[in-house]
Amino acid sequence: MAKRMTVIFEDEALYTALKVEAARKGRYSKDIVAEAVREWLEAREDEELRTGLEEARREWERQGGVEASEFFRNPTAG
Repeated sequence: MAKRMTVIFEDEALYTALKVEAARKGRYSKDIVAEAVREWLEAREDEELRTGLEEARREWERQGGVEASEFFRNPTAG
């Protein structure tokens, strides 16, 4: 089910660039905006995952974690 939303561009140059790009690509502006929002949301999710992984790695290192390559090179390291 399609939902409607009104977007007000306060930056006229941005609005014009969107319309020009849509015409150049033969696409609707709404599709370009939806794609941009989707990509932005995915990037935020990726950043949250990256942050979580970095925190987990810091905790792993704090607790004396050993890289797999080192562990398998020296089985007594674990």
